[in-house]
Amino acid sequence: MNHGRATARIVPQGWAFSAWNAADGWAMRRYDWPQPAGQAARGSLLFQTGRGDMPEKYLEALAHWHAQGWAISGFDWRGQGGSGRLLADPHIGHIDHFSQWTDDLAEFVTGWQPASPGPVVMMGHSMGGHLLLRALLAGQVKPDAMVLSAPMLGFDLPLPISWVAALVRRAARHWPTAKAWPGNEKPTMTASRQSLLTHDADRYADELWWREQKPELVLGPPSLNWLSEAYDSCLAIEALAGQVAVMTPIQIIATQGDGLVSPAAIQRVAARLTGTRLHLYGKDVAHELLREVDAVQADALARIDAFLDEVVPAR
Repeated sequence: MNHGRATARIVPQGWAFSAWNAADGWAMRRYDWPQPAGQAARGSLLFQTGRGDMPEKYLEALAHWHAQGWAISGFDWRGQGGSGRLLADPHIGHIDHFSQWTDDLAEFVTGWQPASPGPVVMMGHSMGGHLLLRALLAGQVKPDAMVLSAPMLGFDLPLPISWVAALVRRAARHWPTAKAWPGNEKPTMTASRQSLLTHDADRYADELWWREQKPELVLGPPSLNWLSEAYDSCLAIEALAGQVAVMTPIQIIATQGDGLVSPAAIQRVAARLTGTRLHLYGKDVAHELLREVDAVQADALARIDAFLDEVVPAR
């Protein structure tokens, strides 16, 4: 991919933000980047970001797929980005139940998928990948293919996740809206935030630029209830992965160097999903694979392209 660094800080021509209202009236920020008028689309790609994320961070990767003919859409998860907040403190990322997010996703897709040129591909990064996979396992979405980038399927913990989940669940019952930890990404920041996300200083600077341009999109640490829900949902996905027969082709790209989500959990879940393809980068690669250094980003995009060319070939 070589669209130039400028694409990372410019909303491209033809891209449109709009409001999408869920059935309960909650307004969420939607985005659509169709192919130019008169140009047939290769297919439709729904791209969903991670916790506290924004699609503006992924303009380089999205430009790559758009140039290949994909019509691109997505929305900010309820309570983050441009989709409002669920607490009085706008910097705490909160949710009552993760099922609210998968229900929003299912509702959005119900209107979007029939109106979109096929084949339909769903991609999700981190928490976005978690929610897409959970919705797929629950039968709430049925794409032609799914791609998950460093999906949040567990956390590296000194104790079994079931034990930690029980402890956090108890704390969340008493202080559901309290910050799970003071900072942004994780409880203990022994490494810099940048090193957890990407080794590419320019791409990290792009994120900081967007955070300065659109401070209303910035989110801080999660609530205790978010954390409790995250642990429970990870346990549920791991159990479902061994019980539900999934026919949708899935590709997962992840990294052994991930300091935010558990590579071991990703490997366990991938092994339980029949036919799922997993590529695991080494310890020198950070969490945001689509925003890593050029060599890693290019390799990740090439692997995704090859997967899509195979499982949903151009018509």
